[in-house]
Amino acid sequence: MIYLPPLIGLLGLVVAFILHGIISSYPAGEGKVADITRKIQRGAAVFMRREYSLMAIFIVVLAPVTLFTPELGWKTMVCFLGGAVFSSVAGFIGMYSATRANVRTAIAARDKGAPTALTVAFFGGAVMGLTLAALGLIGIGLSYILFGGTKEDVHHIHGFAMGASVVALFARVGGGIFTKTADVGADLVGKVEAGIPEDDPRNPGVIADNVGDNVGDVAGMGSDIFESYCNSMIATMAIAMALSTAAALELTGVVDGDDARALLTRLPLLLVSAGMICSLIGVLLVKIFSQSAPVVVLRIGTIGSTFLFMAAAYFVIAQQGVTVNLWLCVVGGAAGGIVIGLITEYFTAGKPVEQIAKSAETGVATVIIKGLAVGQMSVAVPLGTIAAIILMCSTLGGLYGVGIGAVGMLATIGITMAIDAYGPVADNAGGIAEMGGMGPETREITDSLDELGNTTAAIGKGFAIGAAALAALAIIAAYVETVSLKIDGFALSLSDADVLAGMFIGVLIPYVVASITMTAVGDAAFTMVNEIRRQFREIPGLMEGTGEPDTDRCIDIATTAALKKMMLPGSIAVFTPLVIGFGLGAEPLGGMLAGALLGCVSLALLMSNAGGAWDNAKKFIERGNFGGKGSEAHKATVVGDTVGDPLKDTSGPSMNILINVMGIVSLVIAPLLVR
Repeated sequence: MIYLPPLIGLLGLVVAFILHGIISSYPAGEGKVADITRKIQRGAAVFMRREYSLMAIFIVVLAPVTLFTPELGWKTMVCFLGGAVFSSVAGFIGMYSATRANVRTAIAARDKGAPTALTVAFFGGAVMGLTLAALGLIGIGLSYILFGGTKEDVHHIHGFAMGASVVALFARVGGGIFTKTADVGADLVGKVEAGIPEDDPRNPGVIADNVGDNVGDVAGMGSDIFESYCNSMIATMAIAMALSTAAALELTGVVDGDDARALLTRLPLLLVSAGMICSLIGVLLVKIFSQSAPVVVLRIGTIGSTFLFMAAAYFVIAQQGVTVNLWLCVVGGAAGGIVIGLITEYFTAGKPVEQIAKSAETGVATVIIKGLAVGQMSVAVPLGTIAAIILMCSTLGGLYGVGIGAVGMLATIGITMAIDAYGPVADNAGGIAEMGGMGPETREITDSLDELGNTTAAIGKGFAIGAAALAALAIIAAYVETVSLKIDGFALSLSDADVLAGMFIGVLIPYVVASITMTAVGDAAFTMVNEIRRQFREIPGLMEGTGEPDTDRCIDIATTAALKKMMLPGSIAVFTPLVIGFGLGAEPLGGMLAGALLGCVSLALLMSNAGGAWDNAKKFIERGNFGGKGSEAHKATVVGDTVGDPLKDTSGPSMNILINVMGIVSLVIAPLLVR
C-alpha cells in the first residue's frame, strides 16, 4: 500500500486535466472581451514570472544550507527543492486555469444561464483544488518511499514541508499585496471619487484588480492550503516515528514497536488518499446537482464529501488494524472544519453583515466600529472549536491523535479548495461582463455567483486558519518529540523562564508581520491612487469613454510593490527560528512557536472575518438596501470594505503561513539543537 498515495495523486491530476479540457471547450469570447481577457492573462503571467524568479533566488540560497548541515544533507535538500517546485507548480496551474475559466464563465452566463456559469466557475476552481491535493500526495508519497522508511531517515521529509511553506509565504504575501494595492486604488478613485461603477472599463486600475484576484486569491491561496496540507501529514508522520514503543503498540494491533511506528507513519498518507477519492466524488456531486440553487449545490459538494470521507476513514482505520480512537480523531478534525466554516459563514454573510450595513446610515466611523466588533466576536467559536478538537484528540490518541485530527480536517482539501477558488473566478467573470458590455442580465447572474463566491472565499479563509492552527500544533508536537530524542527530559513548561520569554517573542512576531504587510498595501495603494487620478486628469476622453486607460502602468505599480515588500516578512518567518534556536536554545524556540501560534490564529480570524463582513455589507447595500448604490450609506461601506481588503486578503492570510513556516523550519533544525 506504500505506492497507493502517489497513484491516487496521479488519478487526481488526470481528473484535473479532464476538467481543464471541459473548461476549454466553452467559448472564450471575441473582440473586446477577448482583448480584456488577454490583458488579465498577460498581467498575471508577468507577475508570477517575476515573483517566482525572486523566490527561486531565495530557494537557491537556502538549499545549500541544508546540504552542508550535519544530520540534514542531500536527502533533505532534495525534499526541500521538491516541496518548493510542487508548491510553485500548484500555484501556477491554479492561476492558469482561473484566468481561462473567468471569461468562459461570463460567456456562459450570457448564453447559457446561471447553472452553466456555475459549472464553469466551479470547474475552474476544481482544477486548482485537485491539482494541489494530487501534487501533495505525489510529492510526500515519493519522498516517503525514497527517504522516509526508517526512524533515522524520516526527518529528511521535513524538507519537503519547508520548501512548500517558503514558497507559500512569498506567494500569499506577494499576491495579497498585489491584489489589495489594485483593489484599494480602483475602489477609492473609481467608486468613491469618480462615482463610476465597479469594474468600469474607464477605471485604469480594474485590469490590475482582476489580475490580483488570480495571483492572490487563487495562486496565493492555493499555496497557502498546500503547505498546511503537507505540513499536517509530515508533522503527524514525524510524531509517529518519535513515539515510544509502548505508545505505538497502544495505538495499533501489531506486536513489534518498529512495525507499529511504520504503520502509524503511513496512516496519514492513506487517509489523505481516501480524502482525494471523496473530493473527486464531491466534484461529481456538484455537477449532478448544478441545476439547484448555487449555495445548495456547493454545500452538497463540501459537506457531502466530508461525510463520505468520515465513512472511508473508518474503513482505512479498520483495514490497517489501528485503534478506533484514531477514527474518532479523524471525525473530530473533519467535523471541526465544518463548524469553523459555518461560523465563518454566519459572521461574514449572516445577520452581523446586515447590522454593519445599517450602521452605515450614520457614516464611516460606525461602519468601522461595528465591523471590528463583528471580527472580534467571530474569534470566539473557532478558537473554542480548535480547543475542543485538541482536548478530544489528545485524550483519544495523544499528540499523534492531534496530528490525525489535523489530517482529518485537511483530507478533503481537493473539494474545499475548489469551492474557495470558485469565488475569484466568479468575481473576475463579473468584471469581464461589465468591461465587455454584456448587459445587465449577464451582470445580474455573475453578481449572484460573485456574492456566493465572497461567502465561499470567507469560509475558505476560516477553514484555512483552523487547518493551519491544527497543522502548526502538530508541527510543535513533532518538534517536542524530535528534540526529546536529542535532549533527555526536554519539555515546554510554563514555569520555565526560557519558555515564557520565548512565548512573548512569539506573540510579537505576528503583530510585526501584520504591520509590515498592512503598511505595504497602504504605501502601494497611495502610489496607485495617485496614478489613477493622474490618468483621469491627463488622458483625454477617459471619463467620457473615448480614451484608453494605461492599465499596464497600474499592473507594474502593483507588481513592483508586491515583490519589494514580500521579502521582509518572508525573511522574518524563515530566519527568526534559526536565531532563537541557535542563539537561545531549544526551550525558548518551543515557547516562541507556542506564542506565535496563539497570536497568529487569533489575529488571522479577527482580520479575515472583519474584512469579509465589511465586503458583504457593501454588497448588501448595493442590492438596494439602505439607499442602494451611490447613497451615503453605500459610500461609507465602500470605505469599510477598503479598510477590510488588506485585512482579509493580505495580513490575515499571511498569519496562517507565518506560523507554519516558523514551525517547519524549527522542526527541520530540531535534530541540531541543544539546551
